[in-house]
Amino acid sequence: MTTNKTNKTDKSSPHPIPTLLMCRPTLYQVAYVINPWMEGNLGNSSQPRAMQQWEHLHATLSRLARVLLVDPVPGSPDMVFTANAGLARDGIVAISSFHHPERQAEEEHFRRWFVDAGYRIIDLPRDTSFEGEGDALFSTDGSTLWVGHGARTHRQSHTLLESLWPAKVESLHLTDPRFYHLDTCFSPLEDGSLLYYPPAFDAPSLARIHAVYAPEQRIAVTEEDALRFACNAVNLGRTIVLNHISPDLERTLRDRGFDVIQLALDEFLKAGGAAKCLVMKLTSEIHTAQSTSDPATRAA
Repeated sequence: MTTNKTNKTDKSSPHPIPTLLMCRPTLYQVAYVINPWMEGNLGNSSQPRAMQQWEHLHATLSRLARVLLVDPVPGSPDMVFTANAGLARDGIVAISSFHHPERQAEEEHFRRWFVDAGYRIIDLPRDTSFEGEGDALFSTDGSTLWVGHGARTHRQSHTLLESLWPAKVESLHLTDPRFYHLDTCFSPLEDGSLLYYPPAFDAPSLARIHAVYAPEQRIAVTEEDALRFACNAVNLGRTIVLNHISPDLERTLRDRGFDVIQLALDEFLKAGGAAKCLVMKLTSEIHTAQSTSDPATRAA
């Protein structure tokens, strides 16, 4: 397990600094088609350009959080999208059970990483598809767990997730195949607002969202920004890191007090991912203890 240094320290705040999991795109390519974004892009990705874009994202996030790395594995080109590894909170991780066979080999490698890191491991049945943080996002205060279902994650998985954490599970049905994971069209922000694309959901799901988020808390993006994966954003404190967006959306976010950092991530859009897909949030306390007790985990 590798840890990259940041310019933040645990002593600078009463709360542990955020800890994220990433995977270098050394083996990344569009090698198969399992979502609409991959269609027409088989063999059309540039590995050097993807590495450059990933390095920029990694460097940006390393200034805001502790970033840990999982090694890429041959035969699993989508491991770079670590958001799909599982869902972690309070030292518990529900390991993903991938819908498509093309990604199922990733599960054992991510599982081993979390075992070595000291997490309590929860495995879902093979016939109950669940794709981690790609389809499950906690509200800022942790009281609500928003979970998508549709193209990838089965609704049956929601019951198990509800038993793992003291959070109310709200199920959201995704209806647009372009937004096949919840994190491509839905992003709870740390000021209590929501960045989302309403047409990606059915009417009952929108009613659930609107029952929780008042009109002034909702930031509905246009289709143009949605297709840039504007909602696939990494929000750390008052900073939002995401792919390039429209000036109007940038202005809206800045008016709410956010520092908006836009990065080119078009190489990953070819596979149906952007900033948030490339990151998984971890339990900071576990890794804080490790970095204190084991100098090897501090290596850059």
